[in-house]
Formats: sequence, C-alpha cells, structure tokens
Amino acid sequence: MRRRLASVIARASLPILTGLDPELAHDLGLAGLRWLQPLWPALQYPPALSVRCLGLEFAHPLGLAAGFDKNGDYLDALGAMGFSHVELGTVTPRPQPGNPKPRMFRIPEAGALINRMGFNNKGVEHLVAQVSRSRYRGIRGISIGKNFDTPLENAQDDYLICLRKVYALADYVAVNISSPNTAGLRELQSRDGLERVLGALLEERRVLQERHGKRVPLLVKVAPDLTPEQISALARDLRSLEIDGAIATNTTTDRSALANAPAAAEAGGLSGAPLHPLSIRVVSQLRSELGPDFPLIGVGGIVSKDHAGATLRAGANLVQIYTGFAYRGSALLEEIIHAL
Repeated sequence: MRRRLASVIARASLPILTGLDPELAHDLGLAGLRWLQPLWPALQYPPALSVRCLGLEFAHPLGLAAGFDKNGDYLDALGAMGFSHVELGTVTPRPQPGNPKPRMFRIPEAGALINRMGFNNKGVEHLVAQVSRSRYRGIRGISIGKNFDTPLENAQDDYLICLRKVYALADYVAVNISSPNTAGLRELQSRDGLERVLGALLEERRVLQERHGKRVPLLVKVAPDLTPEQISALARDLRSLEIDGAIATNTTTDRSALANAPAAAEAGGLSGAPLHPLSIRVVSQLRSELGPDFPLIGVGGIVSKDHAGATLRAGANLVQIYTGFAYRGSALLEEIIHAL
C-alpha cells in the first residue's frame, strides 16, 4: 500500500517537474525522492531474476546510470525504489562547478535530452562521506573522471586519486573516458590513452586489493560514436589489458536522429531514445568481439521495456537507465522489472 502511494505521488509530480528548467527539475525530483523514501518498503525479488556478473550478485539486471546522483547524496532514496545497482558520479578529485548554465535541454518529442554538464560534482571526498553513511544494500558502482583543468597527459593522476579514495566503498569502479563534455577526454580511448590510464589503475588496484582484502572490478565506459574498426581495436585493448568489463555507452554527439528539433543545435551529449540504436550497435559488436563471458552493462536510450529487452538480447548482462527515468520516473523501473 505504501509503495503504491509513493508511486502515485511520484507520477503525479512528473508533469509539474517537466514544466520546469531541466536541471532544476532534476534537483527537485531527487529531493522529492528523499522525502518519499520512507514510503518505499524493501522489495524481495524472485531468485530467478538475479544476475551473477563481475563476481557480484545483482538482484535483477536493472540499475541506474551514472550522472543521476553525481555526489552520492540520494543513494538510499534511489536504492529504495528497487534498482539492483546504482552507479554514482562521475566524481573528480576536486569539486568543480561544471560548464555554464543552461546546460541541459529537453527534446520531449524525441524522448531525449542534451546535456553539457561537464562533470559538475562536489569532489570525491564528499561522495566518500555520503556513501560511507549509506544504508543501501544493493550494488554500488562509482564512476571516476578527471578535473577539467588537469592536462590530458596527467589524467591518470586524477583517476588514481579517485580510485584510492573510493576503493573501500565501491562494489565496482567505472572509468569514464568517454564523456563528450570534458575537452579531449575521448582521446583516452586510444591505445596510448588506455594503456596509460588503465595500466596505472590496474597496477594500483593490486596494491589496494592487498590492503583492503577485496578485488574491486574496473570497467571502462565507452562512447557510442566509435567506428566498427575503433570498436574492434578497443575490444583488443580491453582484452589485452585484462580489464573486467565495459559499459556501453555514454552520450552521443550525433544529431542525425533529431531532424529539426530546436535544441539539436545545442552542444553536448545526446541521450534518450535516439541513442538506443547506437548503443545496441556497440553492445552487439563488443559481445561478438569479446566472447560470451566478458561482462557488459548496456546503457543508452532505454526508455521502455522493449528497449531494455533489446539491449539484453544484444548481449548486455545488465542494463541501466537515465533519460527514460527522468521522463517516466518509477513507472519505467516497474515496467522493466515486471517484463523481466
């Protein structure tokens, strides 16, 4: 009864929130979820829904993508809604404001968003403090990045700082080298960039694993705009570096699916329904290149149960939502889990 009431309240608030500035609506929506948290009782899912991946046990395949709760401020409230995993961040060593506002734009007719947030966050120390106080018992992923003013050739230093800080609290760590909103970041997906950043992180993990007595999986979040040849090269690099998994995909800079939408001219990364075919393409090729046992998390354009099913059939072990959740709230989560 309480859960039904919470769902009704959450759904009733969506038309109000969608009439506000997108970033303001996001912040108010998260604050509202915290208020509703006591009405979301703990859920028990059938064992048949559970997924063993990355050496971890997920209650079901559906999680929340990075970017929704950058600072870990709302982990308990989001977790109470029923996600099997919540990926926090992307977090950087030092707090940073991100790009100038406005920096998030709705395209409702396409079920899409464009954002150029620029890794706005309160810094890794704040996130660690929040997560350490959390009572969420699901899988906690933490996405790490670099500060905007850290030179690209020193990027590995920022990723190492974040890894050391979050290691004890994370169930897995996502290395974000594919956001289009930090200048030059996607260059780190090249062989040299991957070896420099991931090589340093993997070496440091050996030290941290010994210190903390646990091995935290490292995943790479990749862009949807790679050519088939670039995806093949990336797959070879992931295999040779022995990285634990991949998250496919980040937002896209492609605007071809937007026709004449006014917001299409805005700079930034496109997410939502138009991203889904691109994400599916990357997931499918990575699965083909990396074989049946390589862990893949599919994210991008999942705005319905059909999109979630298609991403799983393409080869993803797990799926995450973001833009669909921003537009549809708990209704999308319930629809996907019911379909599963």
